[in-house]
Amino acid sequence: MGKLLRLFVTAVSGTEKEFTSGNINRAIFLLSVPMILEMVMESLFAVVDIFFVSKLGKHAITTVGLTESMMTLVYTAAFGLSMAATAVVARRTGEKDGDAAAHTAVQSLYVAFALAALIAVIGVVFAPEILALMGASADVIDNGHMYTRIMLGSNLIVILLFLINGIFRGAGDAAVAMRSLWIANILNILLCPLLINGLGPLPALGLKGAALATTIGRGTGVCYQLYHLFGGKGLIKITRRHIMPDGGVIMRLLKIAAGGTAQLLINTASWIFLVRLIARFGEDAVAGYTIAVRIIIFTLLPASGMANAAAALVGQNLGAGQPERAETSVWRAAFFNMVFLGLVSVFFLLAARPIVLLFTQDASIISYAAQCLQLVSIGYIFYAYGMVLSQSFNGAGDTRTPTLINLVGFWMLQVPMAWVLAVNYNMGPAGVFWAIAIAESCVAVASIFIFRKGWWKRVKV
Repeated sequence: MGKLLRLFVTAVSGTEKEFTSGNINRAIFLLSVPMILEMVMESLFAVVDIFFVSKLGKHAITTVGLTESMMTLVYTAAFGLSMAATAVVARRTGEKDGDAAAHTAVQSLYVAFALAALIAVIGVVFAPEILALMGASADVIDNGHMYTRIMLGSNLIVILLFLINGIFRGAGDAAVAMRSLWIANILNILLCPLLINGLGPLPALGLKGAALATTIGRGTGVCYQLYHLFGGKGLIKITRRHIMPDGGVIMRLLKIAAGGTAQLLINTASWIFLVRLIARFGEDAVAGYTIAVRIIIFTLLPASGMANAAAALVGQNLGAGQPERAETSVWRAAFFNMVFLGLVSVFFLLAARPIVLLFTQDASIISYAAQCLQLVSIGYIFYAYGMVLSQSFNGAGDTRTPTLINLVGFWMLQVPMAWVLAVNYNMGPAGVFWAIAIAESCVAVASIFIFRKGWWKRVKV
């Protein structure tokens, strides 16, 4: 136990940064612990915001919901760019080419600034019109357009938070990425009630206060990132010679980012379709599904951290000319993920109803949510491998393969199957839940089969 505790402290402190040699299990642990904690911190933003905003009434909740649906596009773009930066920086780090890693980091920042400027102009100028387009009422637009304006106008902070953390993960500096989100989250938690409700000389800003709290919290996290990125104390050391724009590197990043963005868009669009399908069966079904998905997402967060660790290890070991070590790292990470999600699956199968009771007392909603948890978790062992392998393809710079797998698995299998089972076979929401479990498992099996072919080892980035 003492040895494990010391290893945990080493992982959180980020004092060890060499992952292309030595014990593979140790490397996975040191990278995955801060990444898991990072994922948990990232999820807290939405939870904290909606907790305080819910006290302001339904118009405020509606504004946040509609704005978040628009921010999903920002998150998607940021995710794709972050994935590209992780893949290229990890490869250059594995090659022991610190200059190229730093140069790549700077070029990715140029892409972020250009993208954010476009979104900010549209968001600031057309915030009321965007809310109207999303179906907001006149009261929602009147009371909430400033929230939308602030969130979209400050989208650069969101993109940089994702992107720079991707740079640090690629360099093996996951602890800095984790700490930046700690700082951002703690400030958000402290500022939300103060700026929303006011205290002493601080006026009550309501919904605008929520937007400012989130922006200030995230902005401080970004300042912490920039301090380490340009401070020259970490693995990435940026100097003046890295500042010159490089069209070749930028195009390489955009090519990889396009694949990562497409993956997320495919996944998001399929989930939106499933929600619309479940809505055919009433509000209770939608509420039960929503609660179950929230629970599922929280249990998958640690698994996402493990998958991100595998992606970084793949990139670094390929850069170091050790493809076999890269492959071994992936299978080990996938096995550990399977053990974790396997235990979660058993827990859901045995205790779904008591878990859901923590969120609602409505018998109908409980029935749908518990059913969703139990059926979807049947495929958790497969998901464990699918998540790790998908991110490992991305870590190698091969975003095309998981994009095609997701396109076939979700839109040619999951969506039609959900419709057929739920509507044609009159299974209702249960048909949708079965379709999710079956399709996700098939995606994982396909990923395993293709990963074994080894094509990803030859991708150049």
